[in-house]
Amino acid sequence: MDIELLSRIQFAFTVAFHYIYPPLSIGLGIILVIMEGMYMKTKNMLYERMTKFWVKIFALTFAMGVATGIVMEFEFGTNWATYSRFVGDVFGSALAAEGIFAFFLESGFLAVLVFGWNKVSPRMHFISTILVSFGSMLSAVWIIVANSWQQTPAGFHLVGEGIFRRAEITDFWALVFNPSTIDRLTHTLSGAFLTGAFLVLSVSAFYLLKKKHLDFAKSSLKIALIVTVIAAFLQLFTGHQSAVGVARNQPAKLAAFEGHYNTGSAPLYLMGWVDNDKQDVKMSISVAGMLSFLVHGDFNKPVKGLNEFEVQDRPPVNSVFQSYHLMVAIGMLIILISLLGIIFWWRKTIFEKKWFLKLLVISVILPQMANQLGWFSAEVGRQPWIVYGLLRTSDGLSKSVVAEQVWFSLILFILVYALLFVLFIFLLDKKIKAGPESEIMDAATFSKQKTIFSSV
Repeated sequence: MDIELLSRIQFAFTVAFHYIYPPLSIGLGIILVIMEGMYMKTKNMLYERMTKFWVKIFALTFAMGVATGIVMEFEFGTNWATYSRFVGDVFGSALAAEGIFAFFLESGFLAVLVFGWNKVSPRMHFISTILVSFGSMLSAVWIIVANSWQQTPAGFHLVGEGIFRRAEITDFWALVFNPSTIDRLTHTLSGAFLTGAFLVLSVSAFYLLKKKHLDFAKSSLKIALIVTVIAAFLQLFTGHQSAVGVARNQPAKLAAFEGHYNTGSAPLYLMGWVDNDKQDVKMSISVAGMLSFLVHGDFNKPVKGLNEFEVQDRPPVNSVFQSYHLMVAIGMLIILISLLGIIFWWRKTIFEKKWFLKLLVISVILPQMANQLGWFSAEVGRQPWIVYGLLRTSDGLSKSVVAEQVWFSLILFILVYALLFVLFIFLLDKKIKAGPESEIMDAATFSKQKTIFSSV
C-alpha cells in the first residue's frame, strides 16, 4: 500500500473516531441549556435532576473529544508537512481563534458547570451552562471555517515556489465567510443537535422500557423529541442549501454524488451502483430531471457532468455516490422517526408503544452514521485535491515519511483508540445504569448523615 493511501487512511481513522464526540457535546450542550432554563423558570426539581444527570454525560464526551483530537495536530506535521506549510497561515489564524475564543471559554466554564452546584448562584450556574454550550458551537465554527477554506479557498494569495509555495491571508473575513462556510456550518450544527438529542431519546426510552426513573425519562424524552424534530427539518434544509453550493463551487463533487457523467438535464438517483467504466448507474431508481430542478429550479436546465473534467481530476465516483445516498437515506429515516414521535406524543400513546421505544434505543447510532458518511462524502468528493484546485493530495505529503512508519503508527492508534472506546462505553453504561437517582439524597438520609458527622 503506497504512502499516500496509508496516510489518508490514518488521518481518516483518527478524524472519524474523534468526530464521535464533538457532535455529542454540541447536541447535549443545547439540551442542557433547555433543561436548566426550565428549572430556572419553574423551580421544578425534576429539571435540576435532569440537568445534573446529563452534565455527567456531557463531561465524559467532552473529555473524550479532547483526548482524541490532539493526535490530528501532530499528523499535520508528520505525514502532511508540505500541506501544513501551504495552509499554515490560514489554519494558524482559524485554529488559534478556536483555541482562544472557543476552547478556553468552553473548558473554563465547564468546571463551574460540573462542580459549581451549590457553590455559585443558580443564575451564575445557568450562565455557565449557556457559555459552555456556546463555546462548543463556537469551536465548531472555527474548525468548519478552516475546513471550508480547503473546499472553497478565498481571501488569500500565493507566495513562494515549489514545495515552499503557500497561501497567505489577504482578507481575514473573506477567509471566514468563504463560499461554503455558512452552508456547511449550519448543516454540521444541525447534525450535532440530532446526535445529542438521539442519545437523550435512547436513554430515556431505555428507562421507560425498564420502568425506571419514569418522570425523568418522560420529561427528557419530550425535550429531546422537540429538539429532534426541529433539527431534522433544519438538517434537510441546510443539506439542500449545501448541495446547491457544491453544484456552484465544486461541480465535480456534485456529479460524483449523483453518478452524473454527461452534461445535461440530470436525474436524481434514489439508489444504484455506479459502473465507472461504462459511465452508467446500474440497478438504479431515479426521478428524471429532479437533480436539475433541485439545483436550478428547472427540470431541463443542464447540470455539469464528470466528462467535463479530466480523468485525473475526478473523485472516486461509486464510493462517494454510495456514502452520499446512504447519508440522505438515514436523514430521511431520522425525519420519519421524529414525526412518528410527535404523532404518538400528540395522541398520548408514545410511552405505551414498546416497539417505538425499542426503535429509539437503537436509533442512537443513526445520526452518528449520517455524520460520518457526510464527512466521507465531502472529503473524498473533493479528491484529488487536498486544497480544492490549488494543491493535490499527493503533493501535500511529507517527503521523509515512509510506509512502514505510517503502518506502525496506524496500528498503534487503532489499539489505543479501541481501548478508549471500550472505556467510553463502559463509563457511559455505568452512568446510565446508575441513573439520575444516584444524584439524589432524600431528607432522611441527609439528616442521618448530618447527625453522624456532627457526632464525629
